[in-house]
Amino acid sequence: MRIASLLPAATEIVGALGRADDLVAVTFECDHPPGVRDRVPVVVRSALGEGMTPAEIDTRVRERAAAGLPIYDLDREALRSAAPDVVVTQDLCQVCALPGHTVTGALAELGLDDVRVHSFDPHTFDEVLDGLADLAAALVTDPGPLLADLRGRLDAVADALAGRERPRVLVLEWTDPPFLPGHWVPELVRRAGGEPISGVDGGRSVAVSWEEIAESEKPDAVLVTPCGYDLDGALDQAGPVAERLPGVPVVAIDSASYVVRAGPRLVDGIEALAHALHPDAVPAPPPGRCASRR
Repeated sequence: MRIASLLPAATEIVGALGRADDLVAVTFECDHPPGVRDRVPVVVRSALGEGMTPAEIDTRVRERAAAGLPIYDLDREALRSAAPDVVVTQDLCQVCALPGHTVTGALAELGLDDVRVHSFDPHTFDEVLDGLADLAAALVTDPGPLLADLRGRLDAVADALAGRERPRVLVLEWTDPPFLPGHWVPELVRRAGGEPISGVDGGRSVAVSWEEIAESEKPDAVLVTPCGYDLDGALDQAGPVAERLPGVPVVAIDSASYVVRAGPRLVDGIEALAHALHPDAVPAPPPGRCASRR
């Protein structure tokens, strides 16, 4: 089966299921399994450009959306050449990845009517795991061993944190302007032993002002998890956040890998954040996942 994954989370899942060798097309953001972009054609790229600040990215996204312009460019001829049997896409967020309607329209234009389209659209953590199983079924692959490992690790974290006091955590999914988290992110914090003080379970992230944040009750900790940024990028943005919230511990995490990408490594993110919030109860994660700003 020839698989075109137009969603980084799906690429990660395909790899975790042992089907990476069947990938024939990926996106510019697909970096897991490691090296996948070096051997598989990239058919989706960003239309935003590079080197912008978070505020500039937010402005550019809003401008393009208002003008009806795409945020991602699909190389239709490269997709045709890849000759996929199945294309994995999404309709959860037009900012986070190429929207599914663009893919289905392109397949129709290319005359690829026999290509199956699988949409991966989880809103909650349980839907991430269910969606993983659904994708595995579409690829005729057994997800049992992978899911058993993930659930076993989740149970281990829950056991380690049972009965412990939960710090109140302000989560920022973007910092300029600040966005409060949605979808599965608040639940990740709960599973890591924290209590998110804002956000929308299963819904979209919400923009707020720093004035609103300052007027709300002071949190015990702040989690900086800017969408699409690695740990270094999150740490860079944690500095200005710490200045606005003096005296509050600030934790940064590799959001692109462990928070906003709805793949198996969400469990890695839960483990890393659980250590950040409860360092005496949960083992430290490998370097590069999560760090406190000092």
